[in-house]
Amino acid sequence: MGHRLSKIYTRTGDAGTTGLGDGSRTSKDSIRVAAMGDVDELNSLIGVILCEELPADIRELFIGIQHDLFDLGGELCIPGSALLKATQPARLEAAIDHYNADLGPLKEFILPGGSRAAALTHLARTVCRRAERVTVALAAEEAVSDAGRQYLNRLSDLLFVLGRWLNRAAGGGDVLWQKGRNA
Repeated sequence: MGHRLSKIYTRTGDAGTTGLGDGSRTSKDSIRVAAMGDVDELNSLIGVILCEELPADIRELFIGIQHDLFDLGGELCIPGSALLKATQPARLEAAIDHYNADLGPLKEFILPGGSRAAALTHLARTVCRRAERVTVALAAEEAVSDAGRQYLNRLSDLLFVLGRWLNRAAGGGDVLWQKGRNA
């Protein structure tokens, strides 16, 4: 691999552009850079979740997700590239089915909260939805892989299920929205 970052500051971005993986430069406020940033933020938030006490299988799932998100960030950094495989969104679907199987059906909307790990997972879900929206907007202008868009869509669903699952594992349950509670 060599030394990829031998110098952290380069001053090449001082004029408001950033380098992409193919060597081209783009504005730091471009939609591509926004998508890369949202995926990076999501990956960082997954790192925060990994600081929590988690069951070993959930920990391994989150670690795998971090690697997938890094692949997706690389894909977004290199216009026209496709690093994610169709198996990666499918793997998330299998995890959704597995963790959702033990949860009761939803009869009410739920609020983010409960245990700290669950609340952070719900926060990651909202960041994932934002990353998905920006990636879809990018795909309307430039090529983005189907697997990348699908991955973010499935991941937000998985994070919702894991938020519920983590609350149950912590001895609690869903935090239910109560319509008109403060009326």
